[in-house]
Amino acid sequence: MTKITAVKTIRTRAAGMWAIVKVLTDQPGLYGIGSASDVRHPETVIKAVETIAPMLIGRDAGRIEDIWQVLYTSGYWRNGPVLNTALGGIDMALWDIKGKEAGMPVYALLGGPCRAAVPAYAHAGGRDLDELEDSVRGYMEEGYEVIRCQLGAYGGGGFRDPVSVSRPVNAWPQLRVFDDEAYLEAIPAMFARLRERLGFGVKFTHDVHEHLRPQVAVQLAKRLEPYRLFFVEDILPPEQVGWFRVIREQCTTPQAIGELFVHPLEYVPLITERLIDFLRLRVSKAGGITPARKAAVLAEWFGVNTAWQEGADNDPVNQMAAVHLDMASTSFGIQEENDFREEERAAFPGHAVLKGGYLYPNEKPGLGIDIDENAAAALLDPEKVKRSYLRGEPDRRADGSPVRP
Repeated sequence: MTKITAVKTIRTRAAGMWAIVKVLTDQPGLYGIGSASDVRHPETVIKAVETIAPMLIGRDAGRIEDIWQVLYTSGYWRNGPVLNTALGGIDMALWDIKGKEAGMPVYALLGGPCRAAVPAYAHAGGRDLDELEDSVRGYMEEGYEVIRCQLGAYGGGGFRDPVSVSRPVNAWPQLRVFDDEAYLEAIPAMFARLRERLGFGVKFTHDVHEHLRPQVAVQLAKRLEPYRLFFVEDILPPEQVGWFRVIREQCTTPQAIGELFVHPLEYVPLITERLIDFLRLRVSKAGGITPARKAAVLAEWFGVNTAWQEGADNDPVNQMAAVHLDMASTSFGIQEENDFREEERAAFPGHAVLKGGYLYPNEKPGLGIDIDENAAAALLDPEKVKRSYLRGEPDRRADGSPVRP
């Protein structure tokens, strides 16, 4: 029996947003790492890991399912982003240990590979249609077959200059105004242009980032249908997922959601009622590999695919956990790519390799990725490490009302 002897957290990246959990054991040199990163509340998640850690000391590191269940209910209140992320980091580290003990990659423990490598989608963007088209063409030349297309920042295409919009005489200061109807016109026009210039051989996705009122979201899904998107992402916020039934009744535009989900009851009904096409949980926010693989199996039985969420704030360890799930899952659909700076990759030897639209794991035991703690510490910039990472002011409509997320 391999006993857990200590749990530590390692904070890294320039602003300190990445938190890596390291679980140590009584076997010489045997440890595992996992991701507990949270761009908004890193200190809070780290404190949660430290609070949980005493419960782990002396336990058999191989009892992954039992440990997950014990920790899941240990705080009584559960299914929140902080506890899930702390759980996720610990759970990944235990799978890493299990694989190292077995001398096998985690994807081999999960049933073995279903594919040679993991297809990923790229993120194309531009301030205007010409820049966007150039960005898309660049990714096509690199070998990507699925490309996300955005006009500037999230909500791009829907922003208007405040001076050109009728606003209250006592309007609050804001640099831009989001207009649902402007977005509704701009995004279908964007895809019309891309299809006209690039044809239907390349697959497109688009991230609404929850900016629209539900009624407008339904209209957008209908208007995008002729352009045969691979999926449209986060067309609704989690609070309005009931509207997916209306979208399903109206059109066949594939829907992807889950980036903000932390509770199984947010995604289980969407899967079992076949209201979505791609599940986009972040592995750490779901609570780790243990619950994510269960979600992937559930998705398989209902014809839903996985597209685990990455995003620019995520770290190489969570990416590697997602890649192991992708390799072993028949419900896999696509993986969001997330490239890193050279010095960040150097701090995580064994990271997944991104090339030509595919992510490649290695065949090392466990997750196959490690952390160079000295290199990780060197990434921190004391001037950028802050106590809070809250989003700040949201986008707003003309009357000042906030736009989600």
